[in-house]
Amino acid sequence: MKLRSVASAVGVGALVVSLVGCGSTTSASKGGNSNITKPPYVIGWSDIYTTPSWMTETIGYFNSSVKTLKKQGLIKNFTIANANGSTPQQISQIQDMVDKNYNGILVDAGSSTALNHAISQATKSGISVGNFDSLVTTSNLVTKVNTNQVQWGTITAKWLVKQLHGHGKILVLNGPAGVSVSEQRWQGAEAVFKKYPGIKILNESNDAYNVAPAESTVASLLPNYPQINGVWSQGGALSAGAVLAFQHAHRKVPPITGENYNQFLKQWVKYHLDAVAVEQPNWLGEIALYALVRHLEGLKVPHNVDVPFQVITNQNVKQFVKLGGPNDYYGIKPISTKEIYKLIGGPLLPPSKVK
Repeated sequence: MKLRSVASAVGVGALVVSLVGCGSTTSASKGGNSNITKPPYVIGWSDIYTTPSWMTETIGYFNSSVKTLKKQGLIKNFTIANANGSTPQQISQIQDMVDKNYNGILVDAGSSTALNHAISQATKSGISVGNFDSLVTTSNLVTKVNTNQVQWGTITAKWLVKQLHGHGKILVLNGPAGVSVSEQRWQGAEAVFKKYPGIKILNESNDAYNVAPAESTVASLLPNYPQINGVWSQGGALSAGAVLAFQHAHRKVPPITGENYNQFLKQWVKYHLDAVAVEQPNWLGEIALYALVRHLEGLKVPHNVDVPFQVITNQNVKQFVKLGGPNDYYGIKPISTKEIYKLIGGPLLPPSKVK
């Protein structure tokens, strides 16, 4: 999971974009929407935190799409609520959007279960809810957009086992506890590791998806484990922090997994690391936004949008890394509107056609 660049223009407090006026509501249903709402729409994004670089980059993609949809007369206001890592605050912010009669709410969840009731209440109030990246367990919403996180863990764990020939001592670097992305990635990886009794897990840790906490965690572990054969890391910033910790301890970086985080990719290329990475696209939120608007127009959208991801290897890493670019950046190809329409079931209607 991840965050980045346009966040500099966004405060990390509560509501980032001020809301002007309230929206009318509709009765949400899976697929199509029986009660069509005339645009422009008032939509909010409830995010567990906006500080990680993956999230700030996600905000940039949102800003671009919102600008386009405003020009088309489909969005009136788009609000970002930052829960600062607090699930109770995220629940409160979702309820605030319900109380203000938003037309739609997007959720990147801090807990896979704790938000279920708030989301169900929003749906009962006639508000369309979409979920992306870090998913909730309830199906009582319009759409869920994500890559296959269990598969992410499976792919990276299989790679690490192969590099170690089925035997070795490893560190496990997970994301925040309770976040579905972290839990599902570890679910996929753990299932692989259990098949290989020669793989010994020295330590499992949970950290925010940022470089500093990962570096600190790994640095504290290195003196206790003179032999570490591999690192299964499920975040690009976590991987970058782990690499720094090994280097500062003057130890060779073992085979390591990660994401398309530019600092990690630069380390990979510069130091010829043995690594693999699987991207998590920052434009997942864009897809969810377009799906939500399409639903509000009364059109069908898939309840689950499974987005394919790209695996980065020694053979193609130079296609993703930006050696002269910033560390705090996730290199991905932008998604076209045409590709979004293909994923969500079709194009949006112009306001004049929404009846």
